[in-house]
Amino acid sequence: MNRIDATFAQLRATGRTALVPFVMTGDPTLASMPSMLDALVRAGADIIELGVPFSDPMADGPVIQRASERALMQHVSLADVLAVVAEFRRADATTPIVLMGYANPIEAMGVAAFATRARDSGVDGVLVVDYPPEEADGFAAQMFEVGIAPIFLLAPTTPEARIEVVAKFARGYVYYVSLKGVTGAGNLDVAEAADKLAEIRRHVSLPVGVGFGIRDAASAQAIAAHADAVVIGSRIIQEVEDGPPEAAASRAGAWLATIRQALDAMERKRAA
Repeated sequence: MNRIDATFAQLRATGRTALVPFVMTGDPTLASMPSMLDALVRAGADIIELGVPFSDPMADGPVIQRASERALMQHVSLADVLAVVAEFRRADATTPIVLMGYANPIEAMGVAAFATRARDSGVDGVLVVDYPPEEADGFAAQMFEVGIAPIFLLAPTTPEARIEVVAKFARGYVYYVSLKGVTGAGNLDVAEAADKLAEIRRHVSLPVGVGFGIRDAASAQAIAAHADAVVIGSRIIQEVEDGPPEAAASRAGAWLATIRQALDAMERKRAA
């Protein structure tokens, strides 16, 4: 069983919502990534989304763009990302890792080579923003072959026909973008998200994670009442950049722990 499936099965059995932080590989430095990933796991991360730096991140707002720029200035490549995952796997055999990024680095490596190297490194899922589901059958097939989950984005504007296509190819979970914009933009409309999640679940049996607008404990709790996973990126990266690089991991972990505590408190109350 893929680690993602195993994690969601365990969380479902205990009535917990998955907490999924996003960090950019190489931010603040490549050498800091082992301590960063360890800090996130210790803070309560159930799955980690690991960004692949790219020069033209069309879905990302300014905070994640800056993180990608900091990594690219250090020449962090897709091969470096896979090396970080492999190192993480030597210490942690259970926490799922999902790579999130864009098609260009994968195409440059070659999809078949990427699939093999990602599997060997210990990658569990891949979310490629600019592989539309209507054109992703070949990519998805190669991911299926090596046991990696292809993960797709759905948005407030996604029509039912496209949700059905995503349901055909997606594995692991689907990622609902709660905002009509880039990462870190706007305010989360929980009622609108809840309505769209109900529509998605009419077609998709996988867990549904929600991200792009969760910035604090209150918004995390609000969306956790409806979603299977809470995904947080920009707010964590703000912690990374707002202080000395050598303490970035501890800042990110400390902030994420407050979200885990808020989710656990809500879930205890719900179970009482």
